[in-house]
Amino acid sequence: MGLYDFSLYDLICRNAQCFRNRPAWFEADTGETTTFGQFKGQVDRLASGLQRAGIKTGDRVGIVGKNSLPFFQIYGAAAALGAIVLPINWRLSVDEMAFNLNDCTPAVVFADDEFGDAVSGVRDRLPSVRRFFNLNNTGPLDAFDPLIGDAPFSVEPVADDAGLVIIHTAAVAGRPRGALVSHINLLCASLHLNYCFGLSPDDVHLNLLPLFHVGGLFMAVNAFHAGALNVNMSKFDAEKAVDLIQSHKVSVLFDFSPILGSILDAQEKCGADISSLQSVMGLDAPDTIARYQKTTGGCFYNMYGQTETSCLTTMGRYDDRPGSAGRPIPMGRVELVDDADHPVPTGLVGEITLKGPMVFKGYWNLDADNTQTFRNGRHHTGDLGRFDEDGFLWYAGRKPEKELIKPGGENVYPAEVEKVILEHPAVSQTIVFGVPDPKWKEGIKAVCVLNPGRQLTERELMEFVGSRIARYKKPQYVQFVESLPEKNGTIDREAVKALYGGEQIKNA
Repeated sequence: MGLYDFSLYDLICRNAQCFRNRPAWFEADTGETTTFGQFKGQVDRLASGLQRAGIKTGDRVGIVGKNSLPFFQIYGAAAALGAIVLPINWRLSVDEMAFNLNDCTPAVVFADDEFGDAVSGVRDRLPSVRRFFNLNNTGPLDAFDPLIGDAPFSVEPVADDAGLVIIHTAAVAGRPRGALVSHINLLCASLHLNYCFGLSPDDVHLNLLPLFHVGGLFMAVNAFHAGALNVNMSKFDAEKAVDLIQSHKVSVLFDFSPILGSILDAQEKCGADISSLQSVMGLDAPDTIARYQKTTGGCFYNMYGQTETSCLTTMGRYDDRPGSAGRPIPMGRVELVDDADHPVPTGLVGEITLKGPMVFKGYWNLDADNTQTFRNGRHHTGDLGRFDEDGFLWYAGRKPEKELIKPGGENVYPAEVEKVILEHPAVSQTIVFGVPDPKWKEGIKAVCVLNPGRQLTERELMEFVGSRIARYKKPQYVQFVESLPEKNGTIDREAVKALYGGEQIKNA
């Protein structure tokens, strides 16, 4: 530990030397710019305050808030102390937030104004938390500013494979799992993204994905690593995004449908020049990608990845093989295997597995899950794909036991939604699955059987689900039927999807 290690805090120190007076962060809400040198000073003072508050190596630091400079500073300060950041998806319900916090027992929790009351309301349910801080210095929690120290702090020796951040994944089998990502995971991903985009200090990244999301965090660090400017949006607004792209010459961003489409719509209305936007990576529809490339002359990059693979497993230029997920990353060995973990021939579908420095550290306190996921020396993604003769990966969906729905880039497991729906006294059976959606690319559909004599409307069921778990997990489509097909005494999921899947008519 030490001589051969390189942490996120080491990167912050390195960039303060190399790019001291260059802008590192622009806060769109306030118009304030922070240089790389100033950022290191802010991180050091926060680390001093956290150390004075008792934070030590391995402690978890929770945070619930929109993208902001203090949010990004917390990542740096935690890295300097060897602490682990626990960012919470603010789109979750209050109960879901409390579960994820308790799952990882943080010592302190930060929240911004928007979520201060929610966090304060559950503080008696968070026994591990010693202090609560408000990033905006207002509301029911302790003020953030007095935490900032001015005394030197003791920089802890941090191995580069030590945990840096825990990001909770979607609730497979009804329970979210905290994926522990290390310093080297993050920095290796950053170098891969820099390799892909060819970033330089002259580039500008529009930081619009939330910092609790692997895509948001890794893209922000990627830009920081290159000495490029992060232009931060606390909340996505297409018209504001167009204005920032034009005024700051934004050159790169990460896209989940419908982000890019809404930016192009806003650009058409105002006629702004967004030709600086030369690199976009993510997932979107072919017509949106074509429209972007025609409008800007830029390049769209396809990719496949998940939190557990530090965002990336494959990537490539869209035009090199439209519809594919690109080729394996330079420092990742991707193999497709059958149910017995034997490699499958080129052209056949198998489970996507990965080995290399991008593989995460494991699920927090879930040893049995880790044993299963890491069996035979590879990370098993639960996703299916096939390789063509040129080594391009073609995504082929989830394994049946790990079926996943991805509305707008979020991950939703049917089992979690089904569990909530079955809590409604009017519902006796349900199957939840993904269907095509014009806005979110994939929508959530619930097919339900009601108990005899009970009545329920589609809208009532949607609101019931949305009141119990994050609203992005509620079905956009609901269909009531007399019965569900069965096979061997259980509901036949594939038959249900064949009967009721495909293009949908939106429920009123």
